[in-house]
Amino acid sequence: MRIVPVEPAGTPLPDSTEERPPLIRRTEVVAFALVALLIIVGTGLLYVAKPFFLPIVTAFVVGTMLSPAATFLERWRLPRPVCAVVIVGLALTTVGFMVALISAPVVEWSGRLPELGGLLKEKLSFLEKPMGFWRQLQTSIGGSESTASTPIQMPQIDWMQPTLEFVSPTITEFLLFLVTLVLFVASWKDLRRALVMNFGDRDARLRTLRILNEIEMSLGGYLLTVTTINLCYGAATGVICALAGMPNPAALGALAAILNFIPIIGPSVMFIILALVGVVAMPTLGEALIGPLGFALLTFVEGHFITPTIIGRRLELNALAVFVALAFWTWLWGPMGGFLASPLLIVGLVVKEHLMPADAPHLPGTKDTE
Repeated sequence: MRIVPVEPAGTPLPDSTEERPPLIRRTEVVAFALVALLIIVGTGLLYVAKPFFLPIVTAFVVGTMLSPAATFLERWRLPRPVCAVVIVGLALTTVGFMVALISAPVVEWSGRLPELGGLLKEKLSFLEKPMGFWRQLQTSIGGSESTASTPIQMPQIDWMQPTLEFVSPTITEFLLFLVTLVLFVASWKDLRRALVMNFGDRDARLRTLRILNEIEMSLGGYLLTVTTINLCYGAATGVICALAGMPNPAALGALAAILNFIPIIGPSVMFIILALVGVVAMPTLGEALIGPLGFALLTFVEGHFITPTIIGRRLELNALAVFVALAFWTWLWGPMGGFLASPLLIVGLVVKEHLMPADAPHLPGTKDTE
């Protein structure tokens, strides 16, 4: 039997020359799990309680955008509540004018849906041969004979019931948004002061004040810049539609200006609308594509040169971050979420720059501590 010598208690182990990566501590895993759980729960709450949070968050974001204008009117010795009502009233008037331009052609065209559906089917008759070949291929693979003999069918649009179901809760949400917006703009100074004074440390107060001021100026500048660009974008779209001979160019331009507030998705939807209107209204397919192709060229120039040049000087937004934020908020809250994606991303970037500045001192490495 071999006797193994026993080392006395408390003898340190010899230093190991083997290099191993540091293990993740249990506290770090717990903290990461708690943060992930909080994000999941918060996202689920925002999704389930959308009728409440969407108008409130939209009012906060839009109110922050309009606050610089209300502050400008205060210089004329107008009370802050009066400034709030005037600013919100002007904004609603502008939006109402744009909607009025769009609503008249929509009402007119909606009454001609059966006629337009038949006309669209006639214009797209050249698709009969490819569709017939596709049906024959399906039949040869194992499809039913009844499917092969079915001609192209235009979809039946039953829009009255879904529209009523959509508009009913929307009216309540709009009233909640409107009241919250007016009250937010009217009391923004008091809210900001209360939020700053909530911190006891002087440095924390100054940091909070800088964050709020930069958020207000960034969102206000973003709204003014993007609105100016979109109005010019809509006017250019109207001119293109008029030159292409398409009907209701003013309405199409107003629709393009409104949809362009939603990046990527808005211009894509507008291109499809222009293509459908061109196919229905123009005599030939070549003439029908003039308007959509001109709009596509305008969108390319605006998206790759004009907007990045103007907005990039004020705020550097990463294209991937904008796309991910747009996808997330559109999935969460629909089209209004897409409208809020860029402003919320700007707010997050401003907060990140103040709480984690790029020129902050880094933790010393192992070589610095030796």
